[in-house]
Amino acid sequence: MKLTKLVILLLLSHVNYLSAQEMKVESISVQQFQIPVLKGKANSPVMQIRIVTSGKRKPLILREVLMQVSGTDIQNDIQEVGVFYTENDPQLQGGIRFGIPETPTKLMAISGHQKLVEGENIFWVSYKLKQNANISNHVNAVCFSVTISDKKYEPKIIKKVKYLALGIALRSHMDEGVDTYRIPGLETTNKGTLIAVYDVRKNSSVDLQEDIDVGMSRSTDGGKTWEPMKIIMDMGEYGGKPNIENGIGDPSVLVDRETNTIWVAGVWAHGHAGERNWNASQQGLKPEVTSQFILVKSEDDGLTWSDPINITSQIKDPKWHLLLQGPGKGITMKNGTLVFPAQFKDKKEVPHSTIIWSKNRGKNWKIGTGAKTNTTEAQVIELNDGSLMLNMRDDRNRSNKSETNGRSVFITNDLGRTWVEHPTSNGALHEPNCMASLIKETFEIDGELRDVVLFSNPDSKQRRERMTIKISFDDGKTWPPEYNLLLDELDGRGYSCLTKIDNTHIGILYEGSQADLTYQVVPIAEIIHPK
Repeated sequence: MKLTKLVILLLLSHVNYLSAQEMKVESISVQQFQIPVLKGKANSPVMQIRIVTSGKRKPLILREVLMQVSGTDIQNDIQEVGVFYTENDPQLQGGIRFGIPETPTKLMAISGHQKLVEGENIFWVSYKLKQNANISNHVNAVCFSVTISDKKYEPKIIKKVKYLALGIALRSHMDEGVDTYRIPGLETTNKGTLIAVYDVRKNSSVDLQEDIDVGMSRSTDGGKTWEPMKIIMDMGEYGGKPNIENGIGDPSVLVDRETNTIWVAGVWAHGHAGERNWNASQQGLKPEVTSQFILVKSEDDGLTWSDPINITSQIKDPKWHLLLQGPGKGITMKNGTLVFPAQFKDKKEVPHSTIIWSKNRGKNWKIGTGAKTNTTEAQVIELNDGSLMLNMRDDRNRSNKSETNGRSVFITNDLGRTWVEHPTSNGALHEPNCMASLIKETFEIDGELRDVVLFSNPDSKQRRERMTIKISFDDGKTWPPEYNLLLDELDGRGYSCLTKIDNTHIGILYEGSQADLTYQVVPIAEIIHPK
C-alpha cells in the first residue's frame, strides 16, 4: 500500500514538473476527411491542423498558417477562406476565428494571434462557398507551414484526400425554425424536375409521435438551385388533437412514368402523445388505434398538391399492428404498374418488408405478403426479366457483425405474393442497420448506353458513417469493390436517396455529417473512373 502511494506521488510530481516547464511543441499534424464542402453553410471544414504542446509556462502563440488553396474554379466558387480554433474539440462547431478571413488565392498566409493551451490545440481551415458556386466542381487545400511564436514548423501529414466535392446543405438544423430535417426521398419527373421530400421535425429529432410534417423542395436545373420549401403533408389538428399528436412522415416519392403524376406516401400517427409510434400503433383500421397509410399527388410537376388520400383500409390487414411505406422512393414498372416499398408489423408484432402496387394509375392499391421476418425499410427495382428486387434493412444486423451482416435481398415474380431469396442476401451489401437507396437506370458509360443498378448507404457494419455509392453492371448480382465512391466518411444519421438526373449524372440526397440533408451531383464516370 505504501509502495503504491509512493508511485502515485512520484507520478503526480512528474506531471506537475512537466506542467511547470515552459511550453514547447510536441507535434504538429494535418489531416483531411472525405466530406463534402457545402453551399448554404457559413463554414465548411477542409483541413484539420492539430498542435500538441507540453508545459504551461510562457504559452506559445500561433501566428500564421501558410497554405495552398486549389480547386476547379476557386475564384468563382470560394467566397472566403478562414481558420478557426476549437481548442481540443475535434468538431468544427463554431470555434474562435483565427485571423481575418480572406478571399482565396492559390498561396495564402492567414495571420492571427491565438494563445495555445497545454495538450491538444485543434484548428480548422474552412471555406465559405459563393451562392453561385458550381456544385459539380471540387476544391482542396494543403498546409505548408505554421508559425508558432517566432518559429516556423512544417506539419506532418496524417491523411490527405485527392479532392473535396462541392454540394448543397439543402436542409440544416434550425432552418426556418425547424429543429431537424430527416428521411430523404428524391425523384426526377418526366420533365426533368427534381422532387425532394423529407420529414420536417419541428421540435426535436425524434421519430413519430411528434409535430412532424412532410416537406418538399423542387429544382428545375438538376439541383443547382432549389425553390423554397413547401409543406405537402400536414394533418393539422385532426380529431381535436394538437399537431404534436397528428404527425406524418417517413415519405416515399414515386413518379408515374405514363402520366407524370407524382405520388408521395407518408405514415400518419394520431394520438398517443409522448410515445413512439413504432410501438404505440395497434391492431385495427381507424386512426384512433392504428397508423394510417396516406398519399398525396401532384399532376402539375410538383407545383401544387392534393389533399391527403387515405388508403389504409385498402391494404392493411386489421390484425396487423402497423403498416407504412418504405421511405425513399417507389417505381413505375415497364407495364405501368406503380409500386411502393412497404413494411408491416404482423399480429405478433414481427416486422416484414413488402410492396404495395396499383395497376390503375393509383385509384386502387393492393399489398404483397411479407418477404422476410425482422426486415423493415426497403427499396424496390424492376430487373431485366420483369421480376422485382426488394432490398431490405434487416434488423438482425443490429447485433450481427459477421460475414453474414448485410442487406436482405428477395425477388418476386408475382407482385409480392411469393418471394425467393437472392444470392446476394445477407453478405454482399453490409450495413450498420439503416435505410438505404437502390435504383436501376440507363446511363452513358464509356460512350455506350448501359443499364446499371446503383446503391447507397453507410458502408460500415458498426456505425452510420462512410456514405458510399456502389454500382452493379449485372442486375445486382455482383458489386465490384473498385466501383465504390465514398462521399462522406464521418458520422451522420445515414439515410439516403438516389435519382438519375441525365444520362451521365446522378443526384443523391442524404443525411450526412455536414448538414441534416446534403445534396450532391455525381458523374457516373466518377464512380467508374475515379479522379
